[in-house]
Amino acid sequence: MKKNVLIIGAGGVAQVVAHKCAQNNDVLGDINIASRTKEKCDAIIASIGEKNAMKTDGVLAGHALDAMDIEATKALIKQTNSEIVINVGTAFLNMSVMRACLDTGAAYIDTAIHEEPGKICETPPWYGNYEWKRADEAAEKGVTVILGAGFDPGVVNAYAALAKNDYFDKVTDVDIVDINAGSHGKYFATNFDPEINFREFTGVVYSWQNGQWQTNKMFEIGKTYDLPVVGPSTAYLCGHDEVHSLAKNMDGADVRFWMGFGDHYINVFTVLKSIGLLSEQPVKLADGSEVVPLKVVKACLPDPASLAPEYTGKTCIGDFVKGLKDGKEREVFIYNVADHKDAYNEVGSQGISYTAGVPPVAAAMLIASGEWDVKRMANVEELDPKPFLNILNNIGLPTRIKDENGDRALDFS
Repeated sequence: MKKNVLIIGAGGVAQVVAHKCAQNNDVLGDINIASRTKEKCDAIIASIGEKNAMKTDGVLAGHALDAMDIEATKALIKQTNSEIVINVGTAFLNMSVMRACLDTGAAYIDTAIHEEPGKICETPPWYGNYEWKRADEAAEKGVTVILGAGFDPGVVNAYAALAKNDYFDKVTDVDIVDINAGSHGKYFATNFDPEINFREFTGVVYSWQNGQWQTNKMFEIGKTYDLPVVGPSTAYLCGHDEVHSLAKNMDGADVRFWMGFGDHYINVFTVLKSIGLLSEQPVKLADGSEVVPLKVVKACLPDPASLAPEYTGKTCIGDFVKGLKDGKEREVFIYNVADHKDAYNEVGSQGISYTAGVPPVAAAMLIASGEWDVKRMANVEELDPKPFLNILNNIGLPTRIKDENGDRALDFS
């Protein structure tokens, strides 16, 4: 049994994580939030107070921390007696924070694959370049490391595992579809850190098909899905984190990721990319100084957390899974619908942050209870999905399924 959570990061997703930890602090214990800027932690703490979110009296504190400093992170883990670390800072921090957890024995949870600032869309399987290299050490030390426990990756991995375990004898196709049918009212903005967001779409698109990695260009392949609640939506084949682990763990099934984009987003993105403003490589200015164009664009765009008050509409994210059951072909769609305004009213964040921030708290609760305290490294689809989805049903992200028997809620209790 583990307790006491250290949250790394203080952006929109961290705000959701902190609120949900507060709502479940009877299970999770002390809550500490760490960021380079302590004022951001304090703002989250204030918002928890405004919502009266703490389920029971307990520790809720903010700390200044450079999480790239492994020794400083280790010291804070020990100082706060944190046995679970939820890393929702930038993906550049993953290996440093994981190192601190491996050295201290604290369980580690993140929501995305590690990235290096000077590299994008790395050779598959991307996890194999970084996190998976520490798998043997995690097992030898008995340290629980849960990778990619957001929504996508994360919940969609659990949906794939659920389909494989309960709905098919053999899975042939997993198509993950992420549609944000909401509106933030800005001319142009990204729902996550712009630097991380753009890096997903400026390189090669990798998918796993016919037993090998297939490459495409961004926006090269699109299709329209008619989805529950949000209706017909155009999505494009993209590279994404979960493809890299599901390719290994879905027994040869084709795995693709599709994300919805409007024409306006595509036009702005194309212009920025075409003139080099989305490059992660430094360029020299006339005065001899250097800047990274992508960081300049990030500085000019709205902070994703600032979008929440005016955000309206809904998201629909899920897995279309095809395969064989009792010798017959079938298809199911396992999904969740979230509402931006509901998310803001509850935790002060928009729906994209909400869907990303609730799942790592569910994972933390399962580590606290022992069900997911596996004392090794695991991607979400390698774990029993039902306890995870059951908690999500109860804390804000209910699962539904649409198949030949209709559209209905799934109960895992």
